[in-house]
Amino acid sequence: MRTGVVAKKIGMSRYYTDAGIDVPVTLLHLEECQVVGIRTKELNGYNAVQVGSGTRKVKNVNKPDRGQFAKAKVEPKAKVVEFRVSENALLAPGQELTVNHYVKGQYIDIAGITIGRGFAGVMKRHNFAGLEASHGVSVSHRSHGSTGQRQDPGKVFKGKKMAGHMGSVRATAQNLEVVAVDEENSLIIVCGAVPGSKGSYVMVYDAIKRALPANAPFPAGLKGVVDSTENKEVVA
Repeated sequence: MRTGVVAKKIGMSRYYTDAGIDVPVTLLHLEECQVVGIRTKELNGYNAVQVGSGTRKVKNVNKPDRGQFAKAKVEPKAKVVEFRVSENALLAPGQELTVNHYVKGQYIDIAGITIGRGFAGVMKRHNFAGLEASHGVSVSHRSHGSTGQRQDPGKVFKGKKMAGHMGSVRATAQNLEVVAVDEENSLIIVCGAVPGSKGSYVMVYDAIKRALPANAPFPAGLKGVVDSTENKEVVA
């Protein structure tokens, strides 16, 4: 099991395949995505890699985090995420992950914080149809209607779909295809939509429901490291 990466969502665009098909895509940018720490089974009880991305002013970093970045000999990161990995996929602090960590045609899972919609009604939040336009209905066309029963049980069940806070929660989009990888601009081009707003950070994983491609670098696609799968240098 390989580590994932932390990427910034640039936004959506379109991509034309070799066959001339127009594909809606999301652009994910890797901003100096580096390993800032590791967790081992001997010391911590599990194997994991802490990955940081982006930049952050030193004055805005607290002392514990500042010490962790200094120990790894990396600049302070804007976003740090921990990824569980297998023992043979552990990396060294300071190593930088590149877009070559993923290959064209690979399927990935992407997690992020969805766009907040504030307080929303049931028609927007749960796709309710609303009440009728006539037959005695007035003023309350977008209301949710009845919320319970009669005297028995005499309460509203927990989990009842009603109006309330919508969005701003963690969501994962599974089985998104990597359409292309742009090494020059450090972009991962993914088919379809990705959770989160423009400029937000998302976590990119190997698809849990798909097999890892044979040509995917293992343990990771690292800057200046020779890829063992194809025996070539990943990035100069």
